[in-house]
Amino acid sequence: MNVGNAAARSGLPAKTIRYYEDVGLITPARAENGYRDYSPEDIHRLTFLRRARGLGFSIEECRQLMALYRDKSRASHDVRKIAISHVDAINAKIRELESMRTTLERLIRACHGDERPDCPILDDIAGQA
Repeated sequence: MNVGNAAARSGLPAKTIRYYEDVGLITPARAENGYRDYSPEDIHRLTFLRRARGLGFSIEECRQLMALYRDKSRASHDVRKIAISHVDAINAKIRELESMRTTLERLIRACHGDERPDCPILDDIAGQA
């Protein structure tokens, strides 16, 4: 099937599918005319990638997960290790976002929001606070 059909079946944009091919996550067959020819297995891999990316896994983590998924002799602890590492990164990002929110809320409270030019928000961003 062509990339348009693969996109419809996998739920991914055609551009994303081409990108996944460029970075080596999938390798569809080529028809005699040189066009990509996606198999049902390719659609399954693309759906797998859509879900993994939706969970925030990086391209490299997706590569590792795909390899583990294909390896029927895999150890589940290898998959678990990747997931734990990803959760740790998510938690670090949450802490960073909470810190940003706290800082911005403090700056918003300090800002008069009137017609005067002085602005604690801009001063802080400029490193003048």
